[in-house]
Amino acid sequence: MKSVSYIKSIEDWKSSFSFFTPIKIRFSETDMFGHVNNVSPFIYFEEARIEFLKSVGLFNGSEDGIPIVADLQCDYHKQMFFSDQLRLYVKVNDIGNTSFDVHYLGVNQDDAVTLTGRGRMVYVDQKSGKPVKLSESIKEKLIHASE
Repeated sequence: MKSVSYIKSIEDWKSSFSFFTPIKIRFSETDMFGHVNNVSPFIYFEEARIEFLKSVGLFNGSEDGIPIVADLQCDYHKQMFFSDQLRLYVKVNDIGNTSFDVHYLGVNQDDAVTLTGRGRMVYVDQKSGKPVKLSESIKEKLIHASE
């Protein structure tokens, strides 16, 4: 696998994930060359991220703010094709005052790494659009989810 700046040791990094969402590659997500279009992984990241946030109780509207994507990066390691079965893993890598870093790992049915990614989520006030501090409750949930 090629070197990626946010991964120090691939084996240690891979072993730190536990939560995943199954993804079945649909025909509509492929391009004229038969492999997954380069925008589709961002849709997979969104699906897995929302399921992850729901699983830790952070996507239910009871928080002081809403999580939005501030940046998102995807590294492609192996082509994916129609009907491939992915496990898209998600974890919290770093927690700040108003934001947290999320990492992604896509593994196909042959246990080959197809995608890696990372992105920063910022909690913002819905009305003002300005960042809000993460509550201790949110931080605890994120810490617990990343153990």
